[in-house]
Amino acid sequence: MFVPKLFTVLKNYSLQDLGKDAVAGVIVGVVALPLAIAFGIASGVTPTQGIITAIIGGFIVSFLGGSRVQIGGPTGAFIVIVYGIIQNYGFTGLTVATLMAGVILVIMGFARFGSMIKFIPHPVIVGFTSGIALIIFSTQIKDLFGLPIEKIPSEFLEKMVVYSEHFNQINPYSIGMSVICLLIMIFWNKITKKIPGSLIAIIVATVATSLFNIPVETIGQKFGEISGGISAPVFVDINFEMIKNLILPATTIALLAAIESLLSAVVADGMTGGRHRSNMELVAQGVANLVTPLFGGIPVTGAIARTATNIRNGGKTPVAGIIHALVLLLILLFFGKYAMLIPMPALAAILVIVAYNMSEWKTFKAMLKYPTSDIAVLLTTFGLTVIFDLTIAIEVGMVLSAFLFMKRMSDVANIGLITREFSEVEEDPNDPMAIQKKSVPKGCEVFEINGPFFFGAAEKFKEAMRLVENPPKVRILRMRNVLAIDATGIKVLEDVYNDAKKENTLLILSGVHTQPLVALQKSGFLDTIGENNVFGNIDEALIRAREFLGEGE
Repeated sequence: MFVPKLFTVLKNYSLQDLGKDAVAGVIVGVVALPLAIAFGIASGVTPTQGIITAIIGGFIVSFLGGSRVQIGGPTGAFIVIVYGIIQNYGFTGLTVATLMAGVILVIMGFARFGSMIKFIPHPVIVGFTSGIALIIFSTQIKDLFGLPIEKIPSEFLEKMVVYSEHFNQINPYSIGMSVICLLIMIFWNKITKKIPGSLIAIIVATVATSLFNIPVETIGQKFGEISGGISAPVFVDINFEMIKNLILPATTIALLAAIESLLSAVVADGMTGGRHRSNMELVAQGVANLVTPLFGGIPVTGAIARTATNIRNGGKTPVAGIIHALVLLLILLFFGKYAMLIPMPALAAILVIVAYNMSEWKTFKAMLKYPTSDIAVLLTTFGLTVIFDLTIAIEVGMVLSAFLFMKRMSDVANIGLITREFSEVEEDPNDPMAIQKKSVPKGCEVFEINGPFFFGAAEKFKEAMRLVENPPKVRILRMRNVLAIDATGIKVLEDVYNDAKKENTLLILSGVHTQPLVALQKSGFLDTIGENNVFGNIDEALIRAREFLGEGE
């Protein structure tokens, strides 16, 4: 459990693997450069600090991580919290908060919390990621339009007021460059997905600015020279007062790092067919956040986009991630002067695309059809993230979810039923609807869910479904003991339906009660699965299965 993937894969490592990792590592290193610079600038630090974060953090995450292909570095999720900490506590405060977050992550890893992160409710995750996306977009309006504003407020509403006051000073060259870069990134994916459009946009914008002297602000004009190396580590004095003031921001950084890195690892598993070690991944993220700030870096986590780029270009092992860090180091040492020529509107365009991809607006829109309580959690988390603070948003979102969960459990208990979150016990032989008394046709699998189908039970259900090796032709989900379902439960049913569709398996629901039925109808899932595949009891469901299998009644 606590052995890094690198140490495992090196046992059977070949020259062929090295060749694939080298190609992927070089490409990801080049791709990561503009992103590291953009995330650094948007977070309120220098471009050099963004690159250093990608170098040191990326190296440690690959060297100690629990995933074969995870790429670590700065990400858009941290922009809001990092910018806020710097505004309130300075860079020293950010360093202390990141170190504290590193300690929390290491503790979470060794306490085996890796498998518990997945229990964070879906509305909370969507709410704060969508909120972060909106804030990231708001921070880029100045550079997108070339507005001559020296200092931008950190608060969202104040930011909008300042922008409106300066909107008559738009630089048309900045707008033109931003639009061209956005179009390149949007349409480049139709040509190839191996090399992201962000890299092409940066090259085109930089070359055009240098050749034609386009009057837009560049990195060099705004930040001066990019230093060609990594300085010696600097240790800060930490006192109890600082710890007390920064414990909430540090906890937020740790939670964000954990969620982002494990989501990225799960996505990578889906693309490669592998399986990551979640607790070792948390330990690696913790160590990265303990070391990186000592060299002037900002918080580190797994980066989904760079990890996907690594996989698409043939990366097989953590060696690719290590090579990516070394490539960035070489660029910093020998080619930093060229990075100074990158125009700010081009970086702003990249962050707009990052914000759009983070927004999950389709998911956000779909969740507005979910149960009212989940909508309340979603909108509350989103609103607090945008208007107030990400730390408050996560805290309130989690507390709201916990209270709503307890209320739903008490509502079910009031009915007088013995609810079981999830059970694999044998059925009551005296039950006339027991499956043992039914004739189940060959090729049909019956699966029963007992108790409220909330985020905890939903995860156990997913784990149980993964154990099924040979998919049946028909899968019946008995829901006679499911008296309540939430957004995460609906999402799991959608995933099960999509998996069944890929496997050419017919999914049938049996014994659906009123609350789950209404929730599934409002979310649109009933239209997806088809009302002719939803039945009131197991007998009707088995008749439908026989019809599908061609056995008649």
